[in-house]
Amino acid sequence: MIPVARKLKAMGHNVIIGSGQKHSALLRSEIPGLSYISFTGFKPGYSRYLPQYLSLLFKIPLLLFHIISEHIRLKKLVREHSIDLVISDNRFGLWNRKITSVYITHMPRIPFPKWFRFLEPIGIALHRLVIRKYTLCFIPDLPGETNFSGRLSHGVRLSGNVRYIGILSRFIGLEPSTTVDPFKFPHNTVILSGPEPQREILRQKLITILRDCIPQTIMFEGNPDKNVEPDLMGNIICYSHLNGSLMKEVIGSSEKIITRSGYTTIMELVSLGCNALIIPTPGQTEQEYLAEYLSAKGYFGTLPQNELKEGISLGVDQCISAGEVNFESGLLLDEALKEMLETHHKKD
Repeated sequence: MIPVARKLKAMGHNVIIGSGQKHSALLRSEIPGLSYISFTGFKPGYSRYLPQYLSLLFKIPLLLFHIISEHIRLKKLVREHSIDLVISDNRFGLWNRKITSVYITHMPRIPFPKWFRFLEPIGIALHRLVIRKYTLCFIPDLPGETNFSGRLSHGVRLSGNVRYIGILSRFIGLEPSTTVDPFKFPHNTVILSGPEPQREILRQKLITILRDCIPQTIMFEGNPDKNVEPDLMGNIICYSHLNGSLMKEVIGSSEKIITRSGYTTIMELVSLGCNALIIPTPGQTEQEYLAEYLSAKGYFGTLPQNELKEGISLGVDQCISAGEVNFESGLLLDEALKEMLETHHKKD
């Protein structure tokens, strides 16, 4: 959402951000000067032992309650803040017939485990009903053969209000840091993301493997609401968070990169033309599919979390042409935002 908010701010729109505390800390550091509302999304949570799809299955009643609650709350926010356009990231309840509403998702097809894949058409149909509630649906991917979400958004019948908008990355167009770059030394980079307990499990595994390795490893722990002062653990420099310009420089100059296969992280790496070893969160079918799909295309290497050991190798066959992808993505996003604003003005 950062590049979308930046774009709208640059176009002169009054942008209000609604998010939880953790996301708010990140957004405030990346896009200063905006207004903020506390509006926490649904937190499915993970289990140390159960696959994510089973955890989600048990929480469906809570999810339905949250969808209804956020839909009702949006009505109040629209009145209180005179909001006339809402863009939301995978939030099922943030549509409103009186305003223009846009839903962003890279998963019109929500992937099921292989032995339940015959049920996917039901999930697609239900998701299509949600998408049709919105004025427009934006898919952050390219529409052709070169794409990064695979069957999650391709090869599925889409509603007439769906538009591909290219990849979204906070690093596209970001100016280099004006401070002295302190990271001009050989290093690997680890980017942690996702909820607990799996984030901490991966962190501990990687610390054990990398703390005595050369070159040094810079580890981003993905906690923008915590202190940015680094901790040193053996040959690992741990940062809770760095601003986008410095993070871009660290990632771009890395010898190796290790990260989760979350789609936002994938888009950011693609925008920099970076390869990586991607480790899907165990039991999260979306990340497991993306890791399998992107490694088969030769864009990334992949390894299950339980097979991590010393001597990690990226195993990447080809590089990504970031220039072409970023150029096409910029055109698609401009087109989509233009249609969105024209639709809004007509509705007004």
